[in-house]
Amino acid sequence: MRAFLLFLILCLAPVTHAGDFIEIAPEQLQTLGIETARVQPAGNIWGSPYPAQVRVPNAQLMVISAPQGGLLTRLEVAEGDAVRKGMPLAYIQSPQLVEAQRLYLEAVSRLGLARAALERDRKLKTEGIIAERRYLETRARYTQARTEVEQRRQALKLAGMAETALRELEKRQKLSATIEVRSPMDGVVLEQLAEPGQRVEIATPLYRIGRLEPLWLEIQVPLEKLEGIQPGTLVKIDKAGLEGRIVTIGSRIQGQSQTVLVRAEIPHPAGKLRPGQFVEARLAKAGGASAWRVPRQALLRVEGNDWILVARKGGFEPVQVRVIAEEPEALVVAAPLSPDDQVAVSGTAALKAAWLEGES
Repeated sequence: MRAFLLFLILCLAPVTHAGDFIEIAPEQLQTLGIETARVQPAGNIWGSPYPAQVRVPNAQLMVISAPQGGLLTRLEVAEGDAVRKGMPLAYIQSPQLVEAQRLYLEAVSRLGLARAALERDRKLKTEGIIAERRYLETRARYTQARTEVEQRRQALKLAGMAETALRELEKRQKLSATIEVRSPMDGVVLEQLAEPGQRVEIATPLYRIGRLEPLWLEIQVPLEKLEGIQPGTLVKIDKAGLEGRIVTIGSRIQGQSQTVLVRAEIPHPAGKLRPGQFVEARLAKAGGASAWRVPRQALLRVEGNDWILVARKGGFEPVQVRVIAEEPEALVVAAPLSPDDQVAVSGTAALKAAWLEGES
């Protein structure tokens, strides 16, 4: 094969080797299929991929529980559904709710009586008809009645009754056994934890809901690879085409794996990541002034060393490089290059043959 390439080159036009330079006529570039690509400064070097898992940040997770015990009669949403704040999620038939409403209405009635008594005794005291002691006792009973109403009111709110429902209860005096469980946030149902027809106790979990933007990426990084990694370091998920930044570096070493949990935040996952998903993530390191990104096909292996062929006027110059990182589509090399340099990416076999022939 090498002999054939040399024969082809020599038949087309003379290719000469002068020292460390391969001279080639312009018309031979197309004939030999030689193409070039510009090198790119490697501001960030993407290291080897590490296993990672997608998680919802703790502050964006909520467990929706039954506010009262009873019969779970209906569920409005299921796993994967999007929900909005205030949207009905479930309905519970609860005898305890009826009792709590009755106690609230009784407390409201007593408050009305206590308020009327206080107004009456205030006037009588002003006119000097009653003693100060009686007025103070009446005011204390009013304060006690008002506190009881507030207590019963808060109990109904905890049971799932909205402010409008409480006002309607006071106005119509009509008791209801149905609790409407509403979503406290915008998000997505991550897990359904109960079934219709189930009898539930107070605080029984019904749903787990999460907001999916941003998301966390929990990366397992070997202890010996932590050098240079710090909050703010860039993180990339190749398959999803997403980037984020490290927000936390764990203090504990994970058992036998001897890895450290590194947590990154992905600000705009755009539906490309799902909670619980396993992915591979790469961490960025500063490349430095002598680091360049070149296509994989530009690299030549000659006598145990790595080389690239840099386009110069009238031909190509072999330049020895050191590979410092491998990426899916490119290699990062340390070499004395400049931003305007172009390297051969096809037809390199012919150029290599001419170069080695000139060496021999």
